[in-house]
Amino acid sequence: MNAHLRRAAGAAATVAMAVSLTACGETDDSGMRMMRDDIVVGLLLPDDVAARYEKFDKPVIEERVARLTNSKGTVLYANARQKADVQAQQVESMIDKKVDVLIVDAVDSKAIAGAVKKAKDANIPVVAFDRLAEGPIDAYTSFDNEQVGHVQGKALLKALGDKAKNGQIVMMNGAVTDPNAAMFKKGAHAELDGKVEIGAEFDTKDWKPENADANMRTAILSLGQNIAGVYSANDGMAGGIITALKAAGYTDLPPVTGQDAELSAVQRIVAGEQHMTIYKPYGYEAAAAAEMAILLARDMSLDLAAHTDVDSPTQKAIPSVLVPVIALTKDNIKDTVIKDGVYTAQEICTPEYKAACDELDLR
Repeated sequence: MNAHLRRAAGAAATVAMAVSLTACGETDDSGMRMMRDDIVVGLLLPDDVAARYEKFDKPVIEERVARLTNSKGTVLYANARQKADVQAQQVESMIDKKVDVLIVDAVDSKAIAGAVKKAKDANIPVVAFDRLAEGPIDAYTSFDNEQVGHVQGKALLKALGDKAKNGQIVMMNGAVTDPNAAMFKKGAHAELDGKVEIGAEFDTKDWKPENADANMRTAILSLGQNIAGVYSANDGMAGGIITALKAAGYTDLPPVTGQDAELSAVQRIVAGEQHMTIYKPYGYEAAAAAEMAILLARDMSLDLAAHTDVDSPTQKAIPSVLVPVIALTKDNIKDTVIKDGVYTAQEICTPEYKAACDELDLR
């Protein structure tokens, strides 16, 4: 296990111990269920485009479930590949397989509500993971998504400096089907409104880089070379935005934000093409989801894991874990993704980026 996964696995040792001790000491009518280790967790992730899901989230959840169940628990995994109807079918399949609990990262937070209700009717609790799914969910774990937008907006303003007074920016928000996108946007607007002129703004279908590329080309046709900066809600879209800027003849690229600390984005930051990204310690979020899932499968209180409540459009006071985020720039690559074992310097500093890495003393 790499350092990142080890750190994530160790972050909730207290909860793991509490689960183990409580289960062993319980003797009431629910004691048999609370002592169970042969728990089956259904894990439904939304896409295979973002590297984080299968590289970080899935392994951490599998590791945490094994740790909490003395290696007797199992994880049944399915990926919807950005298709909401497929994910709904996957929920029904998990119900048919009689899983004990579901962890669901919704492709479409509204569309999943009916499937969540079916799981609830089958007495299968649901943990909403990363995105706040609608319907009768039992727990929620994510990052502080409004804070993400605040951090991105502040970073863009800092990078703009005096240009914020005269230039225009483009805002490339995420998909309207993702409730997180609305929170990112809200946080970013809170920082940017009144401090810089927003020349163009888009909600990007499916978060796809090619759609961000097309949107950016439209913005460039309208604004020309008068784009001082770009708010991009994530790294994939940042890549499409930068492609469009280069194609339009921008040789001195304006600052572009991002999110997810994808390897390609970290490399663009090293090369000076992307200004920043949001680094999310995925292991903490994934470990919290696994812990709440096991607690729910054992009919135990979520007070051992959750530290706040969140409201969805359909559910009030959902027990939740919200993990803080970190702004990653070229100045703290060593202290974030390298230190946490997400990437090695060798993975980042391929031959194309070696000279830039040497300037940053990344080795």
